[in-house]
Amino acid sequence: MALAPPLTVQYQFPTAISDDVKVPVVLGVMSRCPDAILCESVFNRVLQRVGNKVDISLSFIANPNASEPFYGVTCMHGQAECAGNVQELCAAKYHSTSEWWSFVQCQNFQGRDNIGTPETALNCANAAGINWENGKAGQCAGKDGRGTEGIQLLQQSTRDSIAAGIQKSCTIIINGQQVCIRDGTWYDCEGGHSPADFIRQINAEYDRLNSAD
Repeated sequence: MALAPPLTVQYQFPTAISDDVKVPVVLGVMSRCPDAILCESVFNRVLQRVGNKVDISLSFIANPNASEPFYGVTCMHGQAECAGNVQELCAAKYHSTSEWWSFVQCQNFQGRDNIGTPETALNCANAAGINWENGKAGQCAGKDGRGTEGIQLLQQSTRDSIAAGIQKSCTIIINGQQVCIRDGTWYDCEGGHSPADFIRQINAEYDRLNSAD
């Protein structure tokens, strides 16, 4: 039975500010990881406040494995997680932040055991206003999460995570600085780990990046 998507409209972030420098925010995640799902729910609240000040992206954690027959990487929660990673990367490549973030939040809402399935991807794409069956994101991901382009995106994302030293899901990086990790518990979070804490840190970085000096 298909699960009803929780969203019928896209998330609306604050109105964009023209000619400003956005704060890069990277979440190091695995699509079926409970800590990543919690982390993304926290950042859902963050983005509703400062979504116009950030350039957010997901960086996926997996182990390169040349003998893995489909993905060339091993995902900790199995091949279905690799598929979920691919689907989310493809949505992010071809759609606005509000659209792909809605897609991710919808996937998470369906329950971690449904992330990566074709049915969840289609339902959540529809909920987020993404044309999955005939659009570029769906072609990128492939019907079963094994699209050639999507697999290349996952392999590159895995390399990027390794290069950035991202090992734990979820690792939060704000403007190039690792500020917090959620892995069973929150730790290495000198600035705190509530939505308000991340909002404060983003605002400080935004002001610094856009100061008129």
